[in-house]
Amino acid sequence: MLKVENITCIRQDRCLFENLSFELPQGSIMQIEGPNGAGKTSLFRILSGFTRLEQGYRFWFDNNIADDEDSFFSELLYIGHKTGVNTQLNAIENIQFWQETHGYAQACKNNLLDIYDVLANLGLVGLEDIPVRMLSAGQQRRVALARLWISDAKLWMLDEPFTAVDKKGVTLLQEQFKLQLNRGGSILLTSHQDLTEHFDDLKVLSLEYRI
Repeated sequence: MLKVENITCIRQDRCLFENLSFELPQGSIMQIEGPNGAGKTSLFRILSGFTRLEQGYRFWFDNNIADDEDSFFSELLYIGHKTGVNTQLNAIENIQFWQETHGYAQACKNNLLDIYDVLANLGLVGLEDIPVRMLSAGQQRRVALARLWISDAKLWMLDEPFTAVDKKGVTLLQEQFKLQLNRGGSILLTSHQDLTEHFDDLKVLSLEYRI
């Protein structure tokens, strides 16, 4: 599904990684691990198009992403360190906005029960109508993760998705990961903690801190 060839990343005269290559097959999950400063987030930003690719290649189903970025981005769900939520809206309004902007509005129109179920699973019962700016950082993170329940993107790219999430929430997220894999999607994630659920297709890519 995703193939990376000979990617190099240099930040402030320091080479984070050089000639990095790997493949992420369809229906598989890969955990990128390494200490702070090893380049995990920088790698994600390069793959997702937020940072310019200076050297190397990215392929999506054997097609060079540089030749058709729109097709790749339409199949990508990226959740980084920043939540990407509108803090002036409440949780329900944020989810409805994501549904509309990604073309899910017709299928989910007026289906507030499903939205409430998602928010309940994420421990946000009673906070649905509160502007996100009034929620804690952890609660805002949970609102952002609600996108995993409404997205049909083929590739999920998740940077530290377990941050500020309790054990029950971590288990719930991993159950959602399995649903993504079972429908043929793939997942790239960074995490300082090991996955607690078993994944047959788990791959691990380790990055080292380079001086």
